Amino acid sequence: MPEFRYASGRISESLQFITEEMKEFEREYSTKAWQDYQKDKKLQKLMDRTVENILTALIEVSGTVLTEEGIAAESYSDVLKKVCEFFGFSEENQSSMAKLAIQRNRLAHRYLNFRWQAVRMYASQQELIRRLLTSILDREQNRMRE
Repeated sequence: MPEFRYASGRISESLQFITEEMKEFEREYSTKAWQDYQKDKKLQKLMDRTVENILTALIEVSGTVLTEEGIAAESYSDVLKKVCEFFGFSEENQSSMAKLAIQRNRLAHRYLNFRWQAVRMYASQQELIRRLLTSILDREQNRMRE
């Protein structure tokens, strides 16, 4: 198997992107209710796209970590589950993160009946996502010191 190496600094850049998107969600959308979302098509698009960006980048970074560690994954859900397992997260947290990949797919493929559910699930899991981002960042910083 050829050695894979993500471009130096790219993981840190991606983590910064995710962090900025999460701040935007918190600042702009976290207080929006179903009624706000339902009646404003522009707001729907902005919220959906912000959450999709966060989850897509999270899957990409997580997949990179797994690849660098020689851990195979079969799907986006499996990527998030296995990266959480790698960092020692509980089985419950692993399962919660795996479900976020399903929500990302719902947003990316525009499953109309499930978009609000996907946004709300993301909102409910933000702290878990932050824990994962911190674990990945700590790993990167340790690798740079070596």
